[in-house]
Amino acid sequence: MKRVLITGAAGFLGSHLCDRFIKEDFQVIGMDNLITGDLKNIEHLFKLKNFEFYHHDVSKFVHVPGELPYILHFASPASPIDYLKIPIQTLKVSSLGTHNLLGLAKNKKSRILVASTSEVYGDPQVHPQTEDYWGNVNPVGPRGVYDEAKRFQEALTMAYHTYHGLETRIVRIFNTYGPRMRLNDGRVLPAFIGQALRGEDLTIFGDGSQTRSFCYVDDLVEGIYRLLMSDYHLPVNIGNPDEITIKEFADEIIKLTSTKQKVICKPLPVDDPKQRQPDISLAKKVLGWEPKVQRAEGLEITYNYFKGLTQEELYKSKHRFE
Repeated sequence: MKRVLITGAAGFLGSHLCDRFIKEDFQVIGMDNLITGDLKNIEHLFKLKNFEFYHHDVSKFVHVPGELPYILHFASPASPIDYLKIPIQTLKVSSLGTHNLLGLAKNKKSRILVASTSEVYGDPQVHPQTEDYWGNVNPVGPRGVYDEAKRFQEALTMAYHTYHGLETRIVRIFNTYGPRMRLNDGRVLPAFIGQALRGEDLTIFGDGSQTRSFCYVDDLVEGIYRLLMSDYHLPVNIGNPDEITIKEFADEIIKLTSTKQKVICKPLPVDDPKQRQPDISLAKKVLGWEPKVQRAEGLEITYNYFKGLTQEELYKSKHRFE
């Protein structure tokens, strides 16, 4: 049975990746320090013989005994609230953590896929964003701890590929949604749904004309799996190019949830991207991949998941960092 190490395994994306690789008959080793992850996301896997979990911070030395053909590095805070509250940990997991995992991959002769982000493009001056665009990032702004951490992660990964001949893959992930997201983690979709479920007005920042493109998690996981199994070592955008303004998206959530709340505006945060839309031509060409799940379908599944949360969970989601 092939083995794979998935870091950030108890997080939103990491837990879905664990599910996918279990389905593909891998022996899955999940690793997470639980700083933003939640064991609830993977508790259904603990009964399985082909799943094991390491409670560990990858910013410290990482050791996994035995053969390890594949590594997926998804350990990182990934929401604005998280990386603004824990900036040092955010920088360390994509620098020291990536260095440790690349070293492990070199020692084990593993193929390693690292999770980068559309945030490497910053507030883009090219639209839609292609992989050969270098980005427009403020390294000392409030978002710089995440943006530059991921940019460094890509550079370090490419250095290991070039200098050590390591088999590396880099995925640039665009806005993704689905079950197991945390409400009110600073990302627009769970924030809107959380407000709707609590009977609060929906908050948009700026005038709502900024755009995002939302990809359902199953589509993203399929793209990541195909990239890992491909022979392509340069960064690849994985996301849904169906672009929508934040104001239009708020209206969709109000319609979906049948709420009567209004939309209120607050000042736009510093360095908040005005546009976000992936060019997925490369993914189509190299991986034969494109998203399949329409936004209406994915939103309904996600909303039904959030409706199943208890009132206590809804309250905690609002007050996580208070």
